[in-house]
Amino acid sequence: MRVFIAGIDGYLGWALAQHLLAEGHEVAGADCGLRRRWVEEMGSVSAIPIATMTDRLAGAADRHGSSIAFWQGDLREYELVEEILRTFEPETVVHLGECPSAPYSMIDREHAMFVQTNNLSTTFNLLFGIRDVCPGAHLLKLGTMGEYGTPAVPIPEGFFEIEYRGHRDRLPFPRQAGSWYHWSKVHGSNNVMFASRLWGLRATDVMQGVVFGTRIECMDDDPRLRTRLDFDSSFGTAVNRFCCQAIVGHPLTPYGGGNQKRGFLSLVDSMRCLTLAIENPPAEGEYRVFNQFAQVHAVGELALIVQSVAEEMGLAVDVCHAENPRKELDEHLFEPDNQGLRDLGYEPTRDVPGVIRDMLEDLVPHRARIEASRAVFMPSIRWDGPHQAVDFLQAAPSTA
Repeated sequence: MRVFIAGIDGYLGWALAQHLLAEGHEVAGADCGLRRRWVEEMGSVSAIPIATMTDRLAGAADRHGSSIAFWQGDLREYELVEEILRTFEPETVVHLGECPSAPYSMIDREHAMFVQTNNLSTTFNLLFGIRDVCPGAHLLKLGTMGEYGTPAVPIPEGFFEIEYRGHRDRLPFPRQAGSWYHWSKVHGSNNVMFASRLWGLRATDVMQGVVFGTRIECMDDDPRLRTRLDFDSSFGTAVNRFCCQAIVGHPLTPYGGGNQKRGFLSLVDSMRCLTLAIENPPAEGEYRVFNQFAQVHAVGELALIVQSVAEEMGLAVDVCHAENPRKELDEHLFEPDNQGLRDLGYEPTRDVPGVIRDMLEDLVPHRARIEASRAVFMPSIRWDGPHQAVDFLQAAPSTA
């Protein structure tokens, strides 16, 4: 199958490209390096050094015996989108080319507008490009479980049946996004759903949980094949950030009481889920939603798991809760469904402590690199506007 990946240079994009090559698919991609620039703007780096795109492509060709067709460019430019689709003729378009950070979208007006316009314009360009160039292609858009928010009822996969005043219907489940980023994803989902109904496009919207992990099987030990691993408070997701904190002895910092529940899955399982969705496309005109996660955990619970695994490896680290810069409930119901991917054959492959141990082992050689940027662990972007670093909620040991 010919698969085009928008955002191929990112954490998920580069891993997915290699996983698909290993599975025998033909892969193309586009990127303009924004993820690298965003993390640099945050004063940070990838914990694991990543190669240039030129070296990455050479490494993938050496490892898999198949070249990746690559376009360096911005998918907000429709002419580029048309050129890629006409040249490569993809059967599947995987849309990972959006800014994936809630905190980044909350910095100020300029960043909020950028995230909204970037995310919506790339989605629009891909939708119109598929309609006009390759209408039989399947669009797989990466959404987020954060689109749903934390309602006080179980969360279905995209749609639910409701009875109101004696009438029944199947409707999109209400969204309660918690950041400008998450609202951009909601708007994108609505646009994809409408385009599918309007033009008969095939579309899968993957509401993904929090992904953690440093590698997938086919990356071997070639540094050109490794994917990025961010740990700053804007682009470093919870478990990845906790593992980097553990490596340098910085307290693990769940926000607030740490009781916020989220869906989590390993990088390996994310690749398996996305590949299942690619290899089992929807029908013409079908817009389907998959909730993609393996287990639900409280964020503080995962901090304790990281602490336990680190201590088994001789890494002493404390868990010290920090002020929550976000506007969110600390305790809430979180019961999402995830049957769709299981019906396609997905079963979680790894236990959480085992993945965390692998991560810590991969990160130990990069301790000095993480240490040099440890200032980015503590967020200073507050949802209510002020830029002021959060503080610990309890007496914290020295982090010097």
